[in-house]
Order: sequence, then C-alpha cells, then structure tokens
Amino acid sequence: MKIGVETLIETNGHGLNGFSIDEIGDDHISTGMETPMKEDAFDITDEEKKEKISYLFREIMEVMGLDLTDDSLRGTPDRVAKMYIEEIFSGLDPKNKPKVALFDNKYKYEQMLVEKNITFYSNCEHHFVPIIGTAHVAYISSGKVIGLSKLNRIVQYYAKRPQVQERLTNQIAMELREVLQTEDVAVIIDAKHLCVSSRGVKDDTSATVTTYYGGAFNSPEKIAELQNYLNN
Repeated sequence: MKIGVETLIETNGHGLNGFSIDEIGDDHISTGMETPMKEDAFDITDEEKKEKISYLFREIMEVMGLDLTDDSLRGTPDRVAKMYIEEIFSGLDPKNKPKVALFDNKYKYEQMLVEKNITFYSNCEHHFVPIIGTAHVAYISSGKVIGLSKLNRIVQYYAKRPQVQERLTNQIAMELREVLQTEDVAVIIDAKHLCVSSRGVKDDTSATVTTYYGGAFNSPEKIAELQNYLNN
C-alpha cells in the first residue's frame, strides 16, 4: 500500500485512516520515490551536524541511564555522530554522489551486462536498524558504457541513507537510466531487514526481494536470460 506524502498527516500519533505510527512503520510504507529531505538540509556544515548529533545522542544515552563517564561509553556520542555523517548516512549529501564518466561502447557489445552480488548495507527509515543485502544490476548499452566499479558505487550511494527497499530499488534504476542514457536497465535487490528479524515479528529467516525491469528487460525472454545469469 502506498500513501502520498500530502495525505500522510499525523494527528495524536496517528496517520492516514487511523493507522498508528508503529503500524505505518511495520507495514513498510513509503511516501514517495525521493528521500524525504528538509529544504534547509544543507544549511549547516558536516562539522556542525556532527556536533549537534553528538550532543543529542549523549542526551539519549543519559535518558536511558547509561554512565557516560565510563571509559567504554565516553566517546560513543562522537563516534555515532561521525558514523552517521561520514559513513552510514553519507548518501544523503549530494556532494558524495559518485562522479560517473561515460565512454563509447567501442567493443560493440550489444548484449546485457550484469553486475551481480553487489553487497550493500542500508538502514530502515522506520526504526534506524540495518538492512543487509545484495543488489544485481544489468543494462544494455545505448552506445555508451561506464566503469564497472561505478555500478557498485551507485548502489552504495543510494543505500547509505535511511531507506525503504522499494525506494532504493527505484532510485538505483532511475540513476542508471539517466547516467547510461538508456531505458534498458534492470535492478534486483534481495535483502534482510533487521527491523523484521530483531524486533516486532522477530522472523530471522525471511528476506525481501524487489525488482525493476525497464525497456528491453520488460520481456519474459530477457527476464529469463537475466535470471539465468544470476543463478550461475
């Protein structure tokens, strides 16, 4: 079920049709394809962000009753702040977007190119716990190609932000379409959500698969060919 951002209105802890905030999170609802960002998201520097996060995370730890004078905990707020800004949520900042150079397809390779088993780590935007998975991406050249490592970097860039798997799949696909100047793009993501396995229903065996098939990949023959490559 999809809910448009303009209709998702919180009232006394409830959203659309009386769903509680917990229910909305557990039902894996996304409000759109773009990552929800404030207009002033980049009005302060990374250093200022880290300073504020460190202060606020210290407050959280103290509310939970942790002793921040302990040697093991003293530096945790600063470590968390640095991790948020420089590592696991670095994909929120456009300046970290990978620079991609296009090259002519001088090899005249006109079949699908598949980069499979790209490992990524993301975080569920509903509970801020890890999503761990693999992405498989494929494209058919329109006359241009990019370096193989750039496919991995595009996946990692969009994974490094609070995410919903459906949005992540589409964001990677839209970026590949734009960069490669082709509709012939496929993205498959197979991931484990710790918000499912470590809390709530606590199902440690399930996984979530999402797909995007564009252009030539919308045919049963191409999907079967792609699946054949992925299974070998």
